Amino acid sequence: MTAHKQRVSYFYQPDVGHFYYGPSHPMKPHRIKMAHHLILSYGLYRKMECYRSHPASPGEMTAFHGEDYVNFLAKVTPDNLRSNSNHMQRFNVGEYTDCPVFDGLYEFTQLYTGASLDGAVKLNRGDCDVAVNWSGGLHHAKKSEASGFCYINDIVLAILELLKVHARVLYIDIDVHHGDGVEEAFYCTDRVMTFSLHKYGDFFPGTGHIKDTGAKEGTGFSVNAPLTSGMTDDAYERIFKPVMDKIMDVFRPGAIVLQCGADSLTGDRLGCFNLSLKGHAECVRHTKSFDVPTLVLGGGGYTIRNVARCWAYETSVLLDAELPDEIPYNDYFEYYAPDFKLHLTPELRENMNTEASLESVRVDLLTQLQGLKGAPSVQMAEVPPDFETIREDAEKEKERRNTFEDREG
Repeated sequence: MTAHKQRVSYFYQPDVGHFYYGPSHPMKPHRIKMAHHLILSYGLYRKMECYRSHPASPGEMTAFHGEDYVNFLAKVTPDNLRSNSNHMQRFNVGEYTDCPVFDGLYEFTQLYTGASLDGAVKLNRGDCDVAVNWSGGLHHAKKSEASGFCYINDIVLAILELLKVHARVLYIDIDVHHGDGVEEAFYCTDRVMTFSLHKYGDFFPGTGHIKDTGAKEGTGFSVNAPLTSGMTDDAYERIFKPVMDKIMDVFRPGAIVLQCGADSLTGDRLGCFNLSLKGHAECVRHTKSFDVPTLVLGGGGYTIRNVARCWAYETSVLLDAELPDEIPYNDYFEYYAPDFKLHLTPELRENMNTEASLESVRVDLLTQLQGLKGAPSVQMAEVPPDFETIREDAEKEKERRNTFEDREG
């Protein structure tokens, strides 16, 4: 376990919870604001460094995404849909998709992406041990395509930032859906290992088979645990911990990105697992115990009162702080009726994952990892500048020009 108190930095933009995907759409950014208010009312903010993150620029987004796609997101609005109909089909956005065009769409992507990049930069500079952005974790977005409520893939962008300093980055995804966008982005490299536990079989996005293990240099570095409905705390832990331990032994990452999608909790509107807060957070606790610089992100989660509960509780786990089960009064107190308690009781239903099916997944994954020939060595050239430095340099250059113009004038 970690011997010292880890320094935790928390990134939040007050406006991020005000965006609205539309009536009856399950994705509610409001849940981020609810989680933030629980973090405030439990007093957890006092134990972390809290930052207002910067909005990501188009230049930061095109480190992964196509320029034409980013330009489209920046200009499309509910008022100009007709003139953009060709682009909308091409980029999988708008009517008849699960990624609607709503007011402030581009600004929303800037806010959640900027917070993930700020977290990665802080970790790279050694200014903190754990960086938290509950608004991030939008793991389905592709290079030039929106998917599964995700438009910009903040995770891929943050990993690219971490790779400037770290030879190897581990990505862990405990959302009920497969982390397809992140896996696809790094499918052919051995510098990023992706580990996703997810519902598989007649379930979005349909990827994440146990035999999808990567390609070219990345063969063996995509680790998929395909599961079925009803996963319990105990069953989840029996896959997560041994596989995670083996990954840390074989891959030895310099940094970790942990996506904490809360749709794997019991009672989720779209999910079908049966985890309690404690079972979900055990993955956070176990990851933290390796004492590797870690970026912790949000993700899915569609029963919003439980999402807020989960991310507030996981913040406390990262801080080694105990929380009382009684939810303290806050602006959204009535959402937690009728019991006003933090923790959830799993539903009384059958776990469709059998002992044999779980053992088969565990053995297959451990065998896959055993086959890797130790951690890949990366010849590190000069580390490219982080976005923060580029921004500071640009501001200094602007200042220098203005001073020069003042003198000339």
